[in-house]
Amino acid sequence: MAAAGTPRAIADSYVDGVVALDPLVATALGLPEGRDRLPDLSPAGSAALADLARDRLADLEAVPAAAGPDGLPAEERRCARLLRERLTAGLAQYEAGESLRALGILNSPVQAVRQIFLLMPLAGEEDWAVVAARLRRVPEAYASFRQSLEEGMARGLLAGPRVTRAVIDQLGTWAGEGADGDAAGWFGEFAAGGPQPLRAELDGAARLAARAVAGLRAWLEQEYAPAAAAGSDAVGRERYLRSARYWTGADLDPEEVYAWGWEEFGRVDAQLREEAERVLPGAGPRQAMHHLDEHGEAVEGVEAVRAWLQGLMEETIAELDGVHVDLAEPVRRVEAMIAPAGSAAAPYYTRPSLDFARPGRTWLPTLGRTRFPVWDLVSTWYHEGVPGHHLQLAQWVYLASRLSRYQVTLGNVSANSEGWALYAERLMDELGFLTDPGRRMGYLDAQQMRAVRVIIDIGMHLELEIPARQGTPDPFHPGQRWTPDLARGFLGAHCGRPAAFLDSEIIRYLGMPGQAISYKLGERAWLAGREAARRAHAGGGRPFDLKAWHMAALSLGSLGLDDLLEELAVL
Repeated sequence: MAAAGTPRAIADSYVDGVVALDPLVATALGLPEGRDRLPDLSPAGSAALADLARDRLADLEAVPAAAGPDGLPAEERRCARLLRERLTAGLAQYEAGESLRALGILNSPVQAVRQIFLLMPLAGEEDWAVVAARLRRVPEAYASFRQSLEEGMARGLLAGPRVTRAVIDQLGTWAGEGADGDAAGWFGEFAAGGPQPLRAELDGAARLAARAVAGLRAWLEQEYAPAAAAGSDAVGRERYLRSARYWTGADLDPEEVYAWGWEEFGRVDAQLREEAERVLPGAGPRQAMHHLDEHGEAVEGVEAVRAWLQGLMEETIAELDGVHVDLAEPVRRVEAMIAPAGSAAAPYYTRPSLDFARPGRTWLPTLGRTRFPVWDLVSTWYHEGVPGHHLQLAQWVYLASRLSRYQVTLGNVSANSEGWALYAERLMDELGFLTDPGRRMGYLDAQQMRAVRVIIDIGMHLELEIPARQGTPDPFHPGQRWTPDLARGFLGAHCGRPAAFLDSEIIRYLGMPGQAISYKLGERAWLAGREAARRAHAGGGRPFDLKAWHMAALSLGSLGLDDLLEELAVL
């Protein structure tokens, strides 16, 4: 069915189409459609989404001819550019068969089916009855996803062996004893929060879900993993560049980005060594971070750290609002949460529903810990909360009526939002919020990790050579070609996070090629856009108002990197 009208109308009709096909999207947006259902994750389900994208692209092609001699208004033009780029990038992934090997520990259908339960309303018996109905559909959803993986196997399109093994282990954590019906694993723990009158219904539905998880795990172990074992963890140049376009909204020169990643690594490494001297005289970065882990400020207890992170975000909002940014009342609400067991190791953020009934939330995976050093949490929560993801993505939701639902939801480009969040960490350092040596060490460690991501993500997947000159007094395996094992060693040598986090990160990069580079590349675009705007103001004899620039930039909605810098420069 055609969607006539402006780019915005076409974009929002695409959202309507996706909501009709994918109940997970509806729930994530806070919409009631399909609230007791789960999506069709089979090849037929993916084909229906691809057909919808092609139809909307065809509608979009008819718009310029009807735009008139003055062209499209700026907001319509940006919407059209985003929709065209995003749908084209997504279709390229689909046509290459990526939906047939979409295994990963963070961003695949496996996790989406579980994660959606954490976004559902849970206010009373009616809401929990919907939860029970959706739990009963978990077997159907995973069975349809298995059809996609089976089709991928038949076509020789499989996930890498390390990613496959990690997903098997992750599913084992979720299932608990659900395979034999004695318990229901994570789903049983979740359902236990429901009301007593629905206890039997919820428990039974949770056992069905857990058995489905255990069944998918067994099939992956017995059938899929042996086939995947013959493949490579590296995806190669063609697949990497296509995936990087999807995550960044830009066509990249991987060798240029790889070389720039080494430059950034050397720059941050020098700063880390200086900061380590402030933390522990005579120590290097790793020793200083270990000292902070053992002797620095820490929070004891899981609930205590959740409350501490909540307080940090509220304090940051109070410090920034009206001075460096302007926060609308709904945007001021954000909740710190503890991630469920079996999550990937990295903290993450979930955006508010379109009506703000469900607020934006930051999530901390505990990795089994009960003691939490704060030196590496502060900058991370500037990234995940305020002024990072929450400020940008909640501001977009606040402006949905002015922009389009597509621009503020499904049209999100990883490099835009992750770039803003990394820029937000740097901004807090620039504004003087990270003068404590330990907390600034955490900020620099986070910057270093993102530079290392650029190096090893491109290096592993393209199997590039490690250069002799690395910008550090301790060269790492010069002349060798990157492998996942070398990447893990390099990350461990230059990141102060726990071993479980580092192991999880390598698997994450292998399963999401091109996503890990989006942080530093996005930050580079945001910094370049700010500098270009500052020069333009100076050239025109106008003062540069950083707060006004921030709010104008946050009001653009989503854009890929090919378009973002151009827009930021003229604000």
